[in-house]
Amino acid sequence: MPINLSKGQKVDLTKGNPSLKNIMVGLGWDVNAFDSGSDFDLDAAAFMCGANGKCPTEKEFVFYGNLVHPSEGVKHMGDNRTGEGEGDDEQIEIDLTKIPANIERIAFTATIYDADVRRQNFGQVSNAYIRIVDEATNQELIRYDLGEDFSIETAVVVGELYKHNGDWKFNAIGSGFQGGLAALCGHYGIEVA
Repeated sequence: MPINLSKGQKVDLTKGNPSLKNIMVGLGWDVNAFDSGSDFDLDAAAFMCGANGKCPTEKEFVFYGNLVHPSEGVKHMGDNRTGEGEGDDEQIEIDLTKIPANIERIAFTATIYDADVRRQNFGQVSNAYIRIVDEATNQELIRYDLGEDFSIETAVVVGELYKHNGDWKFNAIGSGFQGGLAALCGHYGIEVA
């Protein structure tokens, strides 16, 4: 049985499971019934941050335009432009043994592509979740359902993996941002054109 988290909850990943190495982070969502005239394209990304909470270089920002970190510790499995169907809409694979030593946290985010132009926001998205699966056993370890507490936000920090005393933990964050991907990039120290 997976651990279902609430916003702000933290849980150990590797402390009680030291052999845990390969995990899959799945993000999923549904779009509410009304039509805004455009398709919703939600994008998952991972920001690999150092002790200062910032990405050391642009390479530590893993998203549809940069699918694999040079360490191969974080791999984005590709863009899903519609969110149709059941199950995860986008997936990011993590190899905990390959995460560089200077990386202390990996934040997982979701943004709405072209939200301003399409007049879309997370108030129009439902059933959003993040889940963590042990790839060796295909067992779901953690699940965090975001709930419906967003209105005008166009970007969300869903949750993060972080190192604590040598072990990896997961924090269910669920905090929204206005300004989409550019706002998130600014928050994590990535310069956007």
